[in-house]
Amino acid sequence: MTTPEIDFARYIDHTLLAQDATEANITTLCEEAKQFGFYAVCVNSGYVPLAARLLRGCPVKVCSVIGFPLGAGLTSAKVSEAQAAMAAGAQEIDMVINVGWLKSGNIEAVTADIRAVREVCAAIPLKVILETCLLSSHQIVEVCRICRELKVAFVKTSTGFSTGGAKEEHVRLMRDTVGDGIGVKASGAVRDRQTATAMIMAGATRIGTSSGVAIVSGKASASDY
Repeated sequence: MTTPEIDFARYIDHTLLAQDATEANITTLCEEAKQFGFYAVCVNSGYVPLAARLLRGCPVKVCSVIGFPLGAGLTSAKVSEAQAAMAAGAQEIDMVINVGWLKSGNIEAVTADIRAVREVCAAIPLKVILETCLLSSHQIVEVCRICRELKVAFVKTSTGFSTGGAKEEHVRLMRDTVGDGIGVKASGAVRDRQTATAMIMAGATRIGTSSGVAIVSGKASASDY
């Protein structure tokens, strides 16, 4: 089977979410994103001002995670963090759902949580992180249907901080459920070109990874995200 020609850089959210990430680390992240033409950098909200300053005037977007990595905080806290991140320069928002509410069967609360952040994001693209490694196929479909109804920009597989990352079968299930109108972001354990290709072929339209440089250069990476 011939490997398709893919412009990997345009799929990649170049990511650094480690709690011990330094300002120097974020600066390197942004420099690499500019050098390789990645779609975005993805950082914790506390580093949005720095990333926005470093990338000002550059086509690389700044993405902030919200309620990360557990998603178990108050909806009002997620809303406030999203608002603050956007005010600081975030051009995309990746929020984590409340997995415990979903597994409790409290679909109304899960929906309200996503809707609240979706409303404050308005025209800013919202990606909704499912944490697929903790969910059944039925639960993945449930959340994807909610996201489709709320017209979010993307559904996203994973935080990269739980028990597992993106899997082809989950990406394919998410794509089949949301259809063509919503993006699918594969994140967590996408560390090389082969895995990135598999995710894209399964339906991913964005790749969240801290191994972006390795992927575009065709090398392996030991990174966890």
